[in-house]
Amino acid sequence: MAHAECSGRLYLSFDTGNMRHAELIAETLARHQAKATFFVANEKTLRGDHALDPSWASYWRARVAEGHAFGSHTWRHGSFRQDSGKQTQYRLMNSKTENLDADAICEEIRQPDLRFKELTGRALDPLWRAPGGRTTPLTLKAAQACGYRHVGWASAGFLGDELPSETYPNELLVDRANNLKDGDIIMAHLGIWSRRSLLRRRSTNCPAAQAKGFCFATLAPAQRR
Repeated sequence: MAHAECSGRLYLSFDTGNMRHAELIAETLARHQAKATFFVANEKTLRGDHALDPSWASYWRARVAEGHAFGSHTWRHGSFRQDSGKQTQYRLMNSKTENLDADAICEEIRQPDLRFKELTGRALDPLWRAPGGRTTPLTLKAAQACGYRHVGWASAGFLGDELPSETYPNELLVDRANNLKDGDIIMAHLGIWSRRSLLRRRSTNCPAAQAKGFCFATLAPAQRR
């Protein structure tokens, strides 16, 4: 959709997750000529490898060639819980916790950047998203100091694909997106263990948003690092 036809812009963003819908999402974006921002972590995928393993290099290279943007979603996809002095409690996926200082926080955010460049030849954009959107003052300060700006999402843009299906049925999550407005950031995953059908319903959002005059843009700043 040409710039002159845009009545507003939306920012699609996808966190890695288990990559179940990775190809479907790529096909949908290409079909509607929509650009998105991918936040990448080295998460375990449905096929038993990890999202930043060499086995996914061709997938990421293809997305780079299509002109999407990319940010860090941390290396181990842990949860930043709380600050204590000069350290932040970081809860890993196996429920173990570590205490990270500013340098360790920076390393956790930077590792996906280094791996992505190894896989694709392109560094990430200077963006990051904390898993679950959970940040602390120390994590934000440390990330900014090593060159990464945190990106959240709009309330209406929270697709909620990781929420319990029993209390958040697909229809409720789909209807929520009807409240999107100019400048909103939309967040979903390339695959979630607990849901299978939501992304197919969500694939209708591109034409629906375009019919309302919205265009899709990436969150990448004008200058890359």
